[in-house]
Order: sequence, then structure tokens, then C-alpha cells
Amino acid sequence: MSRPGTAEARAPGGGAGGGAVGGDAAALAREAVGRGIGEPLPLFLQVARRVLRSPVGAVSAAVILVYVVMAVFAPAIAPYAPDATDLGARLRPPSPEHRFGTDGLGRDILTRVIYGARISLLVGSLTVLITATFGTVLGVLGGFYRGAFDAISGRLTELLLAFPYLIFAIGMMAFLGPGFANLVLALSLKGWVEFYRLARGETLDQAGREYVEASRALGQRSLRTLFREVLPNVLPSILVLATLRVGYFMVLEASLSFLGVGIPPTIPAWGSMIAEGRNVLFIAWWVSTLPGLALLVLVLAINLLGDRLQEAFDPKRRNR
Repeated sequence: MSRPGTAEARAPGGGAGGGAVGGDAAALAREAVGRGIGEPLPLFLQVARRVLRSPVGAVSAAVILVYVVMAVFAPAIAPYAPDATDLGARLRPPSPEHRFGTDGLGRDILTRVIYGARISLLVGSLTVLITATFGTVLGVLGGFYRGAFDAISGRLTELLLAFPYLIFAIGMMAFLGPGFANLVLALSLKGWVEFYRLARGETLDQAGREYVEASRALGQRSLRTLFREVLPNVLPSILVLATLRVGYFMVLEASLSFLGVGIPPTIPAWGSMIAEGRNVLFIAWWVSTLPGLALLVLVLAINLLGDRLQEAFDPKRRNR
């Protein structure tokens, strides 16, 4: 039986849940690098090659890699302890001793920016992992089987969509209390909705295709058809959305920390650092500006990488 496989995967932008992502099988075959005679690389490795061939994609990936290395090896890279205070050196401007200056308690801004990358990357990655998994499973099951399960899931998503995300997150954090785990939970309680809607739309589109009907006609079990035929064509769209949502959740985390309901002030986080410097912005601009720039650069790199991923999955969009 012939089926599209990953070459006919779809991405957000058209159809029931998005635009075509990999319909150009000939282009994929031409771009494939052989692992053996006539054996192409997997689709995701081909996509990685396409992304890295783009200057924007390569630079974005390099920037993200720098942040990840900085977060993982923060104790070895940071020049000071993140909670080390020196009241005699408070609000000092950037200098050879303190590259990013110091804050109102004499803490080194560069050190706290490095440690703050840990919080942002962890919150963004964990929240996306939870929401993408939960939303995709619900969306694929609902779109494939329909019925009462799909109806209940649809009503729940409509209820959650009625609340603005930031207001919903603030309310949940006020109920749960500040903390890393509570923050990830609060963001996840509504974050799965976008993945559900995309996965359901893509599944509805794929479920009506000939290769699925042929699989059913051959007597394959529905779960086998779902996970071997439909799901591989939904995953590329989910990957693109997941990449873009990492940056979005980082901004939400920073917003909640800025408002004092996210990460506790004792833990270095970019949002709380920006909040600490707002009262001294005109006399010590570096306290708020440099953590804000660190967040801006990382989120921009993630969003540009997500855009390049979408182009790599979609030959039609790439050739426009």
C-alpha cells in the first residue's frame, strides 16, 4: 500500500488545519543525501539541512545554542554567585569588573542574566513539551474518532479561549502561588488549546485521504492507522508550532515575573530583573535594559528559527 508518509505532512497555514508542508516528493528526493545507494535521509534531517543552509536559520540556531550552553554551564561561566551582594558596589555602570553593571543590591547583572537564561529556557521548553503532548493527543484522537469525546474537547477549548491568556495565567498564579512548578502548570492549563486545534484540523484533513481509506479497506486496526498513517503527517505542523510557542511562553513567564506572580524574586529571572530596574531606569538603565535585551534576542532567534522551519517543511512557501 502506498501512503504519503512524512512527505505529505502539513504545516499551519491552509487546508483544514494548515497548508501543505511536504507535498513535493521530487524535491525531497533531490535534496536527500544518501546513506546508501539510493537511500535518502529522513525528512527531519533534510529539513535540518535546509534550515542550516539559510543564513537566518543558521544564525538563529547558533544564537539559541549559545543561550543553551550558557544556561547549562552557568556555574562555570558566571563570574560571580547569582545571590552575592555588595552594597558598596550598588548601581555601578558596566565596567571591566562588572561587564553588565550591578543592581540595587550590588549583584552582578551579567551573572544574573546568565542564570536567568536557565529559568526562561526551562519554562519555555517544559511548557511546550507538556502542552504539545497533551494537545496533540487530544486533537488527533478527537479528529480521528469524532463523537462525544470530540464534542466535549471542543466545548472545553471554546471555554478556555474565552479568557485572555495573560489574565488567565495571572488568576491561576494568584490561586496556586508563585513558584517554578506552579508557573509551568498555570501556563500549561491553557497552552494546550492551540496544539489541540491544529492537531484536530490536520487529522480531519488527513483522515479523509485515500491512503487512510485504503488502510481501512485492508483491515488495519484504527489505532494502527492513526499512529502509522495519520500521526506522521501531523507532526511537522506540531513541530513548527511548538518552536514558535517556546518564545511565547518565555515572554509570558517574564510578564508574570515582572508582575510579581511568577518566579520568586530570590531566583534570577529576566522578568523580575526588569521589574527591579524600572524605578532606577533613568539613572541605571542597565539594570532593566540588559535583561530585556537578553530576552528579546533569544525570543527573536526562536521565532526566526520557527519561520525557517515552516519554510523548510513547505516547498511551495519556500519558493515564493
